[in-house]
Amino acid sequence: MKYTFPKDFWWGSSASGPQTEGRFTGDGKGENIWDYWYELEPEKFFDQVGPDKTSRVYEKYQEDVQLMKQIGHNSFRTSIQWSRLIPNGTGTVNQAAVDFYNHYIDELLANGIEPFFNLYHFDMPLALQEKGGWTNRETVDAYVTYAKTCFELFGDRVKKWFTHNEPIVPVEGGYLYQFHYPNHVIMEEAVAVGYHENLASAKAIQSYHEMDLDGEIGIILNLTPSYPRDENNPEDVKAAQMADTFFNRSFLDPAVKGEFPEELMTVIKELDIVPEIQEGDLAIIKNNTVDLLGINYYQPRRIKAKETPIDPSHGPMPDDYFDYYDMPDKKINPYRGWEIYEKGIYDILTNVRENYGNIRCFISENGMGVEGEERYINEDGQIDDDYRIEFVTDHLKYVHQAIQEGTNCLGYHMWTCMDNWSWTNAYKNRYGFISVDIKNEGKRTIKKSGHWFKTVAENNGFID
Repeated sequence: MKYTFPKDFWWGSSASGPQTEGRFTGDGKGENIWDYWYELEPEKFFDQVGPDKTSRVYEKYQEDVQLMKQIGHNSFRTSIQWSRLIPNGTGTVNQAAVDFYNHYIDELLANGIEPFFNLYHFDMPLALQEKGGWTNRETVDAYVTYAKTCFELFGDRVKKWFTHNEPIVPVEGGYLYQFHYPNHVIMEEAVAVGYHENLASAKAIQSYHEMDLDGEIGIILNLTPSYPRDENNPEDVKAAQMADTFFNRSFLDPAVKGEFPEELMTVIKELDIVPEIQEGDLAIIKNNTVDLLGINYYQPRRIKAKETPIDPSHGPMPDDYFDYYDMPDKKINPYRGWEIYEKGIYDILTNVRENYGNIRCFISENGMGVEGEERYINEDGQIDDDYRIEFVTDHLKYVHQAIQEGTNCLGYHMWTCMDNWSWTNAYKNRYGFISVDIKNEGKRTIKKSGHWFKTVAENNGFID
């Protein structure tokens, strides 16, 4: 069967500043929470590889753009590092960072690759984290100033902006489940973080539109569909709806509809953990919704009614309202431990079409992390990652189906372009179209999937 995608479909990949750029003498970058956490507890990071040792894009961006072009990219998303551009989070702008991002943007454009730029990808400047990070209302103002600075510096050429990548992750990782610094388990703080991220996003959108720049601004959300163990069991269905409310709708509803889900507000009122909502906040959120929605999809969430006892030791948690369901016979990526469920991408796109006004959207991340990819190196030194080609193909078929049914999906960006540093996992699992040898000065080699992707982009689809 032939799968043809709409004209001008965005074919490319996504990455982030903190996961790719690295740190170099004289680059002027300030400390962020990842730099600090690595200094504090390097043993928490796989093979003790820290954010200073990422893929060296800061010095290799010209080579990287040529490789992107070689594998068929017409678009590419990355992020500006707040701590690189404004080292203390507020105050002086780092001219070396301005020069770097200007050169990077110009290089992409000169090679026919449209830059998509995200403003926040988990990399809170340390000076702001020391004052509470996203729990502190002042961070919202600092972020808006940072966003405006980016729009002023780069908005003449960058026409696709995003306020946050996966804003639920700092909520979960930093304030509920201990996989991001500061590793707190305090739901009241988690709610404040989520509220301030939503408010910051709306205020940045407001600023962007007030500046009358001729681009668009959105948000990138990891939408993980929640499936009940038994669709005919009302308690399972309700539990899945609660998980969806906490982890998807907490950002999707305000971003697209301009309001928080009623079910979420009911819970945080019952728990007496409503954040401070100042006069005018809700109007700003209501009136500054996104132009464009990026959707990250990796895996589904399987849910059942709460059966295990609630642990009161750390106060309330989202999972007081549901249990995770370990579905038998699921297809698994054994390296990441994540279920592979291709239809999930279709279900998300259908939900966005049916319940969110069919907003213009695109798949902003989807990918497969595999450990030990050197096992698949052929005699020519190329990694034959057929499993990645199969993964992307199977997801693209469902993206195609959603588009055929009317979903306003404009593109597909795989995570990621070249292998990059993944937080505490560092380089354990590789995701790229291009391999990076971190022991050999970051040497790049296109994988089989990269060459395959070029044919997909050139043909605007594939035959299967």
